[in-house]
Parts: sequence; structure tokens; C-alpha cells
Amino acid sequence: MVNEFIPTLQEGDPAPDFTTTTSGGGTLSLAALRGKNVVLYFYPRDDTPGCTKEACAFRDQFAAFQQKGAVVLGVSPDDVKAHDKFVQKYRLPFTLLVDEEKKIVTAYGVWGQKSFLGKKYMGTHRVTFLIGPDGRIRKVWPKVKPELHAAEVLAAL
Repeated sequence: MVNEFIPTLQEGDPAPDFTTTTSGGGTLSLAALRGKNVVLYFYPRDDTPGCTKEACAFRDQFAAFQQKGAVVLGVSPDDVKAHDKFVQKYRLPFTLLVDEEKKIVTAYGVWGQKSFLGKKYMGTHRVTFLIGPDGRIRKVWPKVKPELHAAEVLAAL
């Protein structure tokens, strides 16, 4: 499902900083990654069909992201336990960020109304931000096709 969602943050805007828990129980802040390209991709839920395709596409091209010196981070409102299970099941080599309180999805403007099978609900929109070494947003992908997306992001790097 491709959404018609427009995030509030645009190219050139400073990326909102955050500090949060990660898969594996660590802690990470965006400020700690200053000087690197950061791929911050938001997805609705661990271990669901579209989210799995997207995560596996980033996994399969992870070496190429590393060669370009980019850090890949996935963000969803799932907890550490769900993230760890997802990472283990699909052997994801990158970090997943925990956003149970929805502070990051809110700061990036990707939390909003969605609809599925005629029902409206609040959820995380599938949006990716490429954050440059200067901490500014270089590119935004508001409409993501999960299986093709990692290649698009890699091409932009």
C-alpha cells in the first residue's frame, strides 16, 4: 500500500535529534552519528509483510551502505523484545530504534492517520530520511515500495 502522506520535514531542514533504546538494549543518539550519512527509515511494525520486505532489502544491500560510510537505522513503535526477535529471525545487520512513546515518529512527522480496508487509525507512515553528515535532511522518500526502496536510497548516496 503506497500512502498519500506528506511528511512535515523537508530537504534542507535540520534533522530532529533523539536519544533512544536500540535493538539489543543499547542506547543511541542521532548527535553521536554527526559526520556520517544516516539512513533513518520509519516502518509500521516488526515482522509484518511489507516491513519484512523492506528490512530484508536493507539487509541484502547492507555491505554497499557500509562501503559508502552510511549508517542504516530502522524506527518503529515496537519494543526491544519485538525488535530483537525481528533482528534475529531475519539476521538484520543494522540497528532498530525503539520508539514506544512515539517521540521520534512525532518529531519527524510520520505518525498520522492511515486507512486499511476502509478503517481509519493512527500509525507510522513508511517514510525514509537521508540525513547528511551536517545533521540536515538531504532527501525524503514519502512514498516507499518496500522491496525496491533500499536500492533507491543507495543510489541517492
